[in-house]
Parts: sequence; C-alpha cells; structure tokens
Amino acid sequence: MSLKVFFVNNIKDIKEILTLKRFWKITMKINQEIFGKMPTGEQVDVYTLTNDKGVSVKVLNLGGIIFELNLPDRHDRFENVSANLETVEEYLTISPHFGTLIGRVTNRIAGARFSVDGQTYQLVPNSGKHLLHGGINGFNKILWNVETWEGNDFVGLKLSLVSDEKSQGFPGTVECLVTYKLSNSNEFEIDYRATADKATPVNLTNHCYFSLNGFNRPTVYDEEVTINADRYLLTDEDLIPTGEIASVEGTPFDFRKPVKIGTWIEHVGDDPNGYDLCYVLNQENPGELTLCARVSDPESGRTLELWTDVPGVQFYTGNFLKGNLKACGHTYEKHAAFCLETQHFPDAPNHPTFPDTILRPGETYKHTALFKFGVTK
Repeated sequence: MSLKVFFVNNIKDIKEILTLKRFWKITMKINQEIFGKMPTGEQVDVYTLTNDKGVSVKVLNLGGIIFELNLPDRHDRFENVSANLETVEEYLTISPHFGTLIGRVTNRIAGARFSVDGQTYQLVPNSGKHLLHGGINGFNKILWNVETWEGNDFVGLKLSLVSDEKSQGFPGTVECLVTYKLSNSNEFEIDYRATADKATPVNLTNHCYFSLNGFNRPTVYDEEVTINADRYLLTDEDLIPTGEIASVEGTPFDFRKPVKIGTWIEHVGDDPNGYDLCYVLNQENPGELTLCARVSDPESGRTLELWTDVPGVQFYTGNFLKGNLKACGHTYEKHAAFCLETQHFPDAPNHPTFPDTILRPGETYKHTALFKFGVTK
C-alpha cells in the first residue's frame, strides 16, 4: 500500500478546495448529442445535464421533452424514473405526452371553444369534440431553440419558441421561454414565461410521467402520495370541469396524509379507472411558491417533493396506458406511472369563477415548478 501526499501551494488553493469549485468544474457538465431527425430533416438533439452528485436530466429540443431523469436509490444505484420512448417518430405519433412541454393551454378546453372580449374562437379539436394539451400540433411537437446555461451550483437550459398567430386556432402570437435548472442540491426547477401581442389563453406545464421505483414494478401502487389540497375540481364524463369545487373529505381523493396510490385506485373512475383530476392547492399567499405534493417509494427510498406558485395540480396515474408502449426494456402498463402537472385550472377560459388564464399584451405569464429529489435510508 502506498501513501500519497498532496501539497497545497497557497491560500488560493485552500479556498478552492474548501468551496469545491474545482470539483464542480470537473463533474458538473452539459453534453449535447444527436437523438434523431424530424420528418423534415431537421436535427433533434438530446442535452444531458449532470450535477456533482451524478444526478442527470436528459432533455430533447423536440417538445422540451424530459427524456430521462436519473436518480439514486438508498443504495446509490441510479435509475431513470421518467417514462420515455426511443425514437422521434414515436414521440410524434404515439406518445401520450411523455415528458413534454404542453401549450399553449394544458389539459382540456370544452368543445375546443372559448371567448375573449366578446369574440369567440373555434380551435381544432383533438380529443373527441374537445381540445387537449394544446391541440394536434401543440408545443410537444415543435423544435424549441435551446441555449445552455450554468452557474456556480447549477447547470441548465433555456428553451424558447414563437407560437404564431392562429396556431391551432388560438389568437395572437405568443413568445415562450422555459428554463430547466438542475442544482447540486438535487433540485430540478422548471420556470415558464410567456408574452403575447393579443389577448389569448396561456396555461403551460410539463407532462413528465414518474415511477420512483424506476419502472421495476408494473404499477406505482406502492408509492405513497401526499397532496396539499383540501379541494378538487368536479368533472363530467369527458373530464371537463363542471365549475364546482368539492371537498376531498371522506373521498378516495383525500391525499392530505400519505396514501399509497393503489389504496383506492380501483374504486376511482369508470373506464379507464384511476386518478385524473385537478386539485385546488392550499395557498396562504397565492403567487408564491407553496408545497404542492410529496411522493415516496418505500422500496427504493427515492422521494419527490414538489413546490409551485400556481393554484392547481393535475394528478394522473397513467390510466390510458395499455401496455403497447415499450422503451429501454420497459413496458408501460396501465398505472405504470404518475404525473403531477402544476397548472392553472382546466377549461378556465370557459369558467369566469376560475383564476383568469387570459394573457394580454404588456403582461407576462409566470409559473414555476420546483422538484426536490431525495432518498430515505
């Protein structure tokens, strides 16, 4: 056995070692590789953000897709906890919005129709007679412009696009900027910004499908969820809000204390059964970051804590997955993953009592979702 001795030459070296800046420069990184090509021949890239603990997030410029999110378990074994597919074609044709940015408007707009300032707009429906997740060619199918971004304790991406006038039938041109930031404290922040030259609804989110057990079990039934909400939005048979807000008290929707996803799931909904509803978050100071939800996987020890400044979160349990999607050795069966989509309320333009989602010239849409990842021993 040999003993290696390291010499420190000066005070500057000591300061660098104590602050770990030298090691950050070595371990924190952003890589860019080719993922595939669009039908038009345009290149699709995958960007990998890695922090100094080895946690990494892979992002496509196509749809701002979170392709992978690699986290350690209690034994320091890293696995991807974000549902993904393997090709550009799959993301464009069959993906149930795995990991995508959603816009201009997430969730549903009833009848694909709304009015602003006395003028009615008819959108292009893509879910029966309704509009879902921005339409047939929403933000999830667009190549975003990407700029890398880094600081002393984080690496990130700035994604931008321009949604032209009449895109999917929406009025006005909207300019969007979404930033992804991975820190050395294992926090992943998504920050949304948008401006418009005409009054138009804007409600953005990311549709990441999580399985904290790394998709090593067919369902997420054993994962424990807490949601900071006393109320939820009632919906009709098409999952369109009725305008009524109900208490979770005494219902299978009560996650104010930790509950395993599988506890009541077979008794929720019809066909397909499972959770797909928007919770009204408890916010003491609306517009400020508030605890939204916590999720933990007892087997792996992985935990997720979500904070946001918007009034709602859609909790969805992959009810429409049918086992026909496969990637990286995994088959996505029904209830194989869960989503926590921070957002304003669905169909808000058609409900005057809901918080307003109309973005007007001179205003800036702002929305932050902060994911804090951890491990229990």
